[in-house]
Amino acid sequence: MKKNLFFTIALVLISSLVNAQEVPVKLIQPPTLKKGDTIAIVAPAGILKNKVEVIEKATALLESWGLQVVLGENMFNNGKHFSGTDKERAADFQKALDNPNIKAIWAARGGYGSVRILETLDFSQFQTNPKWIIGYSDITAFHNHIHNIGVETIHAMMATSLQNEDTEIIETIATFKKALFGEELTYEIPASPYNRMGVLSTPINALKGQLVGGNLAVLASMLGSESQINTDQKILFIEEIGEYKYSIDRMLQSLKRAGYFKNVNAVIVGDISNIKQNTTKWGSTIEELILESIPEKIPVLFGFPAGHETTNNALIMGRNVLLEFDTTITISFD
Repeated sequence: MKKNLFFTIALVLISSLVNAQEVPVKLIQPPTLKKGDTIAIVAPAGILKNKVEVIEKATALLESWGLQVVLGENMFNNGKHFSGTDKERAADFQKALDNPNIKAIWAARGGYGSVRILETLDFSQFQTNPKWIIGYSDITAFHNHIHNIGVETIHAMMATSLQNEDTEIIETIATFKKALFGEELTYEIPASPYNRMGVLSTPINALKGQLVGGNLAVLASMLGSESQINTDQKILFIEEIGEYKYSIDRMLQSLKRAGYFKNVNAVIVGDISNIKQNTTKWGSTIEELILESIPEKIPVLFGFPAGHETTNNALIMGRNVLLEFDTTITISFD
């Protein structure tokens, strides 16, 4: 009887430990850049057709900041949809990962293709000498995978973002530079009427958490793989472009069923751009769609300027952020 009671108590204790929410481990922060450091521009995804001039412009921008630039050997190759074959794109990325003199890897563009090389890369040297991986959209695959390795990354503009007029992306460039050189990042945005405070309807008007996430379609595509992230006690950022509302709902429902919203501290919604019009109308706004997909207890904040619009503010993925709620929303990085 006593033996059975002992085993019952032991099982309960083990179950409690397994099911307990773990405080997210602080991620490794790669060294911030300084003048004289080297940054590599590589193309892990879409083809760079007629993009030589904009890559030269990106190189000139980095050099104006006192950085040295190396380009991926295969980045202008034609791999049909991609900038070179999977093997060529992976080789450029691996070379940059393994070179201790390269302090950051900047994606030339997104589109699609990063997931095709992700499993072929060896991150062992990267873990010994971590460096910043920078980009957005399809580069979300790297943000997620590297988050699980335990290293911070930068969600920010890519080299081809400079095809926009300089006057349109002043803030985008400025925040990218701040993130790269380790300067303070704090944002204040107007409070959207769609914002939902969730459990913060109490007098508590602030919360903290590690920032994770990125492009919604890529997040959904990572489900079930080793690149799927754990969002418990974290703050999830999402953005998307060029999807139907039903597709956005489907992806959100997939994240919901995978537990992304069960214990998340909050959801920050960036730009949801160029929504396609379906013949069968959805019947609600994109904000209402998102709110319906996320449990009511979870705070949801809309309108953060990051994603596929010209203002694409830099975010440090894996870094602890403080959200403060008032007539405006303040987002600051530790």
